[in-house]
Amino acid sequence: MDQGRVGLNRRKFLQCAAGAAASFQLANNKSFALGQRNSGGLSETTLPRPTAAQIAWQDFEVGVLFSLDLPVFAPEGFTEKPKTYDPNLYNPTQLDTDQWLESAKQAGAGYAVFTATHFNGFLQWQSDLYPYGLKQSSWRNGKGDVMQMFVESCHKYKIAPGVFLSCHRNAFQNVYNYRVNMGKGGTEQAAFAELGAKMTEELCSRYGPLCEIWYDAGLPAPADGGPDVIPVVERHQKKTVFYSNPQRNDHRWVGNEAGVAGDPCWATEPDQATAYRAHMNSNLPAMRELNSHGDPDGKIWSPAMVDVPIRNHEWFWRPDDEHKLYTPEALVGLYYTSVALNSNFILGAVPDTRGLIPEKDFAVAAAFGKEIRRRFAVPLAQTKGSGDVVELSLHQPTRIDHIIVMEDIAHGERIREYVLEALVPGNTWQKVLDGQSVGHKRIVRFPPIEVARVRIRVTRSVARPLVRQLSVYSTS
Repeated sequence: MDQGRVGLNRRKFLQCAAGAAASFQLANNKSFALGQRNSGGLSETTLPRPTAAQIAWQDFEVGVLFSLDLPVFAPEGFTEKPKTYDPNLYNPTQLDTDQWLESAKQAGAGYAVFTATHFNGFLQWQSDLYPYGLKQSSWRNGKGDVMQMFVESCHKYKIAPGVFLSCHRNAFQNVYNYRVNMGKGGTEQAAFAELGAKMTEELCSRYGPLCEIWYDAGLPAPADGGPDVIPVVERHQKKTVFYSNPQRNDHRWVGNEAGVAGDPCWATEPDQATAYRAHMNSNLPAMRELNSHGDPDGKIWSPAMVDVPIRNHEWFWRPDDEHKLYTPEALVGLYYTSVALNSNFILGAVPDTRGLIPEKDFAVAAAFGKEIRRRFAVPLAQTKGSGDVVELSLHQPTRIDHIIVMEDIAHGERIREYVLEALVPGNTWQKVLDGQSVGHKRIVRFPPIEVARVRIRVTRSVARPLVRQLSVYSTS
């Protein structure tokens, strides 16, 4: 982990402790300039703001994507090659979605997403759209509905459910890269687009409120042969987060599956079309930068999603792959490069052929969640406020090693540049961080120091800063 990304470099910290010129004396509190307003064209009235669904999604902070598909049960093991299988191979003899959600709960997830259909095209709900799914399987006499079981378990564990589906590839429908005839296109394209809309209709209308509708690799616009799903989603799921097509990008992919967001990381992008182009062209340097950092002067709210499979780099279960498991410590490190940088962290979980989260995977996820709760469940002190300076006083001088700042994002991202400072022995304000974006959350860690107060001093903003939380922690 590059500690300079999320906290204070040790040498710089010692320089500050020695009384660098950037320090401010308490007696000179009035000497610094108040936050200058941004001149980039945005104002309090034109700032993009999130929907209630986007705010809820960002408050979840951590999610789990459960990926199970028919090829997991194939004799040769899981593969993404465009191939169909006998539906009777599908046989998770001990399927227990409660166990999945118990794992998510222990990991600290606020939401979970189920891969209802992936590249193979096998439908894991009771569908009549085409004859390749659970209805055609001997498992549970053709009456199984894993999507229904998943949603019921989400409700039991008080975790918001979402759904993942693919119109990007579909082996049964001979679709590759959104196009029929293995990517060549043809007269059947309109029929497949209609099928994608009908998949969406079934999933959005049968299972109650869903916090997320996630199309793998996004969708083309209807004019380009993609399914016309926006009217379907808006009719049935008015309070969901949608990902994504050229018309709507309620969040963005950060552009990598390594678990690293940019710093700064803004929750806004230029416009819907540009956001989609960045997603589709994430290998281009300019688009990679936009996915990673966002655009502080953007016109739409589209925060970053950082997705990482718990087995590096496997989104589906394969035998003898336990050596690819991230350690709990490594996942904590990824938390610092995602949630700590104003992003959402989603962990990919891999139910095995039994239909269970493997024991070692379960233990790693639980240990990760336990450590995050140990560090951040209870602050030593916290406050909130508005204006260019928000200050937190501790009851007595206390050693801390983390500061968390959150904006009230319901009113947009207003802070553009800021300084975090701590009042240390000698009555000296010591700089902890020069920062830019805050957004939903910024976590800053540094070597332990004894402080009597901390403050955020906003040096540039779009409108009056609104700090939802300023809090301090001692984790060592």
